[in-house]
Amino acid sequence: MRTILFLLQKEFRQIFRNPSILRVILIMPVVQLLIIPLAADYEIKNINLSVVDHDHSSYSQKLTAKILSSGYFRLNDFSPSFNKSFSEFQKDNSDLILEIPSGFEKDLVRENKAGLFIAVNAINGMKAVAGSAYLSGIISDFNAEILMEWTPPVHPASVAGIQVVPSLWFNPGQTYRFFMVPGVLVILVTMVGAYLCALNIVKEKETGTIEQINVTPVKKHHFILGKLIPFWVIGVFSFSLGLFVIARFVYGIVPAGSLLLLYLFLSVYLVAVLGFGLLVSTYSATQQQAMSLSFFSMTVFILMSGLFTPVESMPVWAQWIARCNPVTYFMEVIRMIVLKGSTFPDIRHHFLIVILFGTVFNVWAILHYRKTV
Repeated sequence: MRTILFLLQKEFRQIFRNPSILRVILIMPVVQLLIIPLAADYEIKNINLSVVDHDHSSYSQKLTAKILSSGYFRLNDFSPSFNKSFSEFQKDNSDLILEIPSGFEKDLVRENKAGLFIAVNAINGMKAVAGSAYLSGIISDFNAEILMEWTPPVHPASVAGIQVVPSLWFNPGQTYRFFMVPGVLVILVTMVGAYLCALNIVKEKETGTIEQINVTPVKKHHFILGKLIPFWVIGVFSFSLGLFVIARFVYGIVPAGSLLLLYLFLSVYLVAVLGFGLLVSTYSATQQQAMSLSFFSMTVFILMSGLFTPVESMPVWAQWIARCNPVTYFMEVIRMIVLKGSTFPDIRHHFLIVILFGTVFNVWAILHYRKTV
């Protein structure tokens, strides 16, 4: 016990003497939580629109005004010909082209139907899908307004129809930041735990400290605990800083579930992440190698965690990869506890899997560490 306390004292002194680690601990949570949730937004805005109006009628002008007043579209050009707008299309200055044919109003009034042509720049797939969906929805609303003008008033009871009343749960305002901030907290804890732990241990290799410790009575499990516990504490501190300071006072996020349950899962998750960092360090001889391995692993963990793309929307093979990713489970748990107020029975399965990850990573790392040192 005295040996572990001595090693912990030595590690904390070494950490606080390193200004780069202090910057990561204190500045990275603030920067990530202030920038990423504000910059990364699923809602597509400022879609550049080209309008080609061959009709120049009152209905075509009303339709154009309704589209531009929606807040999603920005008029790039108002051209007399499709070819001129298509040149803006090719320069990527325009995302969509709406062509209103001549006789649009006349066909609408006389024949009760009219056609429109929409060209979509599909280089940016997400923007193309969202833009065409927004535009189609606005045109449908415009069509419904026209039908209301032309249809004679009737008694509501004589009109058959289905009324849908949606009820939004857990995030009634559909606030994107409430969904994004917990996910960024998970990525933050993962990077602090795995990345810093791996670099710190490899640095000991480069400076020759490990060889010096090997000739002392310090046992290897004492050395490993002395390395992991400080970064476990740092991970909890960074998470608490993000959750209680930035998430609450900047975004107004208050966890709906139990903080004790959340921190219990965080504790287990950090053991798994630190075990992964220890595993990376056993396969790295230099800090550059550790950084490369950590960067590659973190990229896969983040992209396959469900932070940006729901796991259920991925192909089947990608879903299997995501289920072999410990970040995926904490990503689900933190959103379940913070937004839904889930209890232990709801996340029991996640607990067992993360405990399994922690056991595999740490045992693997310790066995390989014994072979290499």
